[in-house]
Amino acid sequence: MKARKILVINPNSNETVTTGLRESLLGFATEADIDCCTLEDGPFGIESDEDILKVAPMVRQRILDSHEFDAYVIACYSDPGLKECRETVAKPVFGMQESAIRTAAIPGGKFGVLALSDESIQRHLRYIRELGFTDQLAAELPLNITVDEAANASDTVDKVVAASRRLIAEYDVSAVILGCAGMAATKAVAETKLPVPIIEPAQAAVRFAIEAV
Repeated sequence: MKARKILVINPNSNETVTTGLRESLLGFATEADIDCCTLEDGPFGIESDEDILKVAPMVRQRILDSHEFDAYVIACYSDPGLKECRETVAKPVFGMQESAIRTAAIPGGKFGVLALSDESIQRHLRYIRELGFTDQLAAELPLNITVDEAANASDTVDKVVAASRRLIAEYDVSAVILGCAGMAATKAVAETKLPVPIIEPAQAAVRFAIEAV
């Protein structure tokens, strides 16, 4: 049987984020060939509505130029260009946020999200309403960091653990979603310190992609 090939696109130009994604997705190596790429012309961090609008057509073009893959993952928590890609690409395309939310909602209960900033939260809440999962969201908390800090700062994992503990203690969440691709590298440590599942959205999206092809 031919190995399934999945392209994971980091829409920002920060190669450290892509490296973290590669490491996070190593566990899928026996199930599919996972290729993680960086959009070299994308913003260094996708942190605003303007960044999303800028990068969406670039994501679509990268997918259109990558015919050899069986499925695609947009590895940014804002899912830039997801709707447009699905309208123009015949193969399966998955976004991180949608995949993470659907994964968190499967067992029931309430989930929490860790965001970069309050601005990110407002954008995420609009999308959660569109997806129909508002009732299952317990809370979303900001870490008040940039994408680059999420991927490179030495204290990011401590912030993730502290905010996750707050979600568990104050909001009784049954799962925590890491709301930025830059946080991918924190999962391995965070899940050893916390009593609920930590959902890394790129992993969630790749799981859906593997099941779709």
